[in-house]
Amino acid sequence: MEAKGKGSAFAKPAPEIGHPVTNFPDDPRFHPLPPVPEADFSLSLEAILPGVTEAAEQAGALAFHALGDTGGIHGAETQNAVAAAMQEQIAKSQGAERPRFLFHLGDVVYLSGESSQYVAQFYEPYQYYDAPIFAIPGNHDGETTAETRCGLEGETALLGFMQNFCSASPRRLFKHRSTMTQPYCYWRLDAPFVHVIGLYSNIDGQLDRRGESRQQEWFTEQLRSAPDDKWLIVAAHHPCFSLDETHGGYVEIMSAMDAAFRDSGRTPDLILSGHVHSYQRFSRDLAGKALPYVVAGNGGFANSSRSLHKMQRGLVIERLPFQTALPTVRLESYDVMNAGFVRVTAGSDCLTVDYFSVSFDDPPAVSREPRDSVTVRSAGMKTAR
Repeated sequence: MEAKGKGSAFAKPAPEIGHPVTNFPDDPRFHPLPPVPEADFSLSLEAILPGVTEAAEQAGALAFHALGDTGGIHGAETQNAVAAAMQEQIAKSQGAERPRFLFHLGDVVYLSGESSQYVAQFYEPYQYYDAPIFAIPGNHDGETTAETRCGLEGETALLGFMQNFCSASPRRLFKHRSTMTQPYCYWRLDAPFVHVIGLYSNIDGQLDRRGESRQQEWFTEQLRSAPDDKWLIVAAHHPCFSLDETHGGYVEIMSAMDAAFRDSGRTPDLILSGHVHSYQRFSRDLAGKALPYVVAGNGGFANSSRSLHKMQRGLVIERLPFQTALPTVRLESYDVMNAGFVRVTAGSDCLTVDYFSVSFDDPPAVSREPRDSVTVRSAGMKTAR
């Protein structure tokens, strides 16, 4: 499965209307990764939230939030409004419906991931969010470099992200929230009912530099060894599919995922991504099931409807689902007018993704019921082990 269009020495080729994957640059940017730790790249939710396994078993499910692309450098109003909507869900829900954490899909800090921006763009907007926040890096989180910029000494790639999400032990860099202790920039979260594999798709949408395969091999092994009694979710910042005008889907991420699915013999139950500043949900016929691919990159950086990534010019969608140019891929739902977030609920026999919108009005209107929802059902029962 390849993107369409011919390359140019001067411009990115315009997407074929209705095609959800774009071409990859001939010379992609790839920043070196931080030193690889010797420890296992896995983290148990129980280690962060003692008692969560028993609570989930009693409730019969585990819920969590997910979104991406949040750093409010154009003003924090939208990011704050989205955070407040998620906070309200935590405060007003109980049992299986209460989200237990937020999984950030990357681009935490704009524009270049500097550690000095984490208080204003991350800690303060989420200072009332009463749950852990996990993350994978986005391209903006990794665009810090060791080169000098504007006469100032720069930072090594991902320094801010590693300090704030992959600290060796919890530290108080902000008075109301400690740093997280994720094992690495790509990693696995083991939780009741669900297993989340988080990837780092670097700057231009690659797991590894061309000619290398370290993250690819790790990813394949994680799929191969993932427990079959839990739902399996894969998260990467760059989406495989998108019908937006600005970015489109990323062919090398899609190819890397497909290769890992094939080599491991395991296909996940859900793919989560950000990067594109809108909400889109695709379904893809793969391995005998309709696999949901959810893009949730409208978490707050885009602070108006005009600044969200719009759909391809010339694309006419008269009804949903919309058949894309790929025979196996359909656009099931989208929102290019509002900010928003998703809530994922993993139960014993179903996995549900609900999308909630947050308008740019003052005060913002928050959808009380999901604007979009998809449920994946299991042929067999899954336990909270």
